[in-house]
Amino acid sequence: MTNDTWGRVRQDLLKAVGKNNYVTWIEPLEFERVDNGVARFNVPTNFIGNWVSRNFGDQIQQHLIRAGATVERIEFSVPSSAARPTMQAASSAAAGQARENRPHKPAMVKAGSSDLPGAPLDKRFTFDSFVVGKPNQLAHAAARRVAEGGPVSFNPLFLYGGVGLGKTHLMHAIAWQLQSDRSDLRVVYLSAEQFMYRFVQALRENGTMQFKEMFRSVDVLMVDDVQFIAGKDSTQEEFFHTFNALVDQNKQIILSADRAPGEIKKLEERIASRLQSGLVVDLHPTDYELRLGILQHKVEQYRESYPGLVIQDGVLEFLAHRISTNVRVLEGALTKLFAFGSLVGREVTMDLTQDCLADVLRASDRKVTVEEIQRRVSEHYNMRMSDMIGPKRHRTIARPRQMAMYLSKQLTSRSLPEIGRRFGGRDHTTVMHAVKRIEELKAVDNQIAEDLELLRRMLEA
Repeated sequence: MTNDTWGRVRQDLLKAVGKNNYVTWIEPLEFERVDNGVARFNVPTNFIGNWVSRNFGDQIQQHLIRAGATVERIEFSVPSSAARPTMQAASSAAAGQARENRPHKPAMVKAGSSDLPGAPLDKRFTFDSFVVGKPNQLAHAAARRVAEGGPVSFNPLFLYGGVGLGKTHLMHAIAWQLQSDRSDLRVVYLSAEQFMYRFVQALRENGTMQFKEMFRSVDVLMVDDVQFIAGKDSTQEEFFHTFNALVDQNKQIILSADRAPGEIKKLEERIASRLQSGLVVDLHPTDYELRLGILQHKVEQYRESYPGLVIQDGVLEFLAHRISTNVRVLEGALTKLFAFGSLVGREVTMDLTQDCLADVLRASDRKVTVEEIQRRVSEHYNMRMSDMIGPKRHRTIARPRQMAMYLSKQLTSRSLPEIGRRFGGRDHTTVMHAVKRIEELKAVDNQIAEDLELLRRMLEA
């Protein structure tokens, strides 16, 4: 087999896997030779080699055989001349310089440090203060495993969920645990916005090499709210290369966002695919039992500051039921209630609670969103959110999409054009047709009627 043959095979693969997959995964492959039925390729990193082997290895082998090559298996390897010497040398130099400058390396370097630009940790956010329930059980277990600091098992660990569900708490808890147990590790936690700011600053000051050295010399990189780099082309490019460099060195990466990688708009597909190569965990909205547990845990903590304050039976249960969308709002309401009761010297009764928290309770009245409807319907029919808003028109996708549009019209105050925009930029007439069609079907199809009622109950709970 010759390079010309591989050139033809590459063109066939471009048609088979699509342009984005081709550019990300196939183009970096460098054909070396076929030896005793083994097609050998050089790759820039072990990460790329492993990914291509798992996801495209069979396709590549089939196309090679069709081109006339005798290939029994495919092997990928990084050239022995030390792949990416510049990156490795820079990382080693940065790590060495850091060791010379500090007798003991701290696991977390605060924002503003001239060494590693990490953000400060919140002392309240530890594993001991994290209340575990069914909605966050898997995320907590995965975070605990990573915090043990042993061999990398999930890389990256990607936590996602709505506001106030505990993503940042778990990331801080991991960093505190690593700092306590493994002081030799160089751990950096920061937000995606801080990462972007540092990179832009480096570009302005011609300090991109120093930026690369800093971030690629860490042992654990933790980036919060990754969705903020979406659409920022230069930052995404640098993040992509930093991610690859750390994974190739078997360094741990922990990330969070408000949604799954594949659902972050304007995030490059090659980045989304890499983020999904590890463990992706959803922190589900809190249920009543978890919210009540959080309140009870907070009451125990507040007893030290308000030892004589009495809370009437039923108050915590009332709060757990009424404030259901955001744990931060829930905790803030309890703090306000304790402070108010202490200042006026009164028992915290149900009447006092309703008077003191009238504004919070009004703001927390249940408001169903189009995005929540899309997520619920997708989960119910075991389909991807990307299909819900995507162009596919197969009936197994189109019917749930129509039901989601119908529920969006019934349960939200959004206009038809607004609903259409949230379903992949569809026209308002498409939404009108969907509403009319579901109205007709629910009258004659008991299964659709039952599904609609079940989904409505879940959304209004």
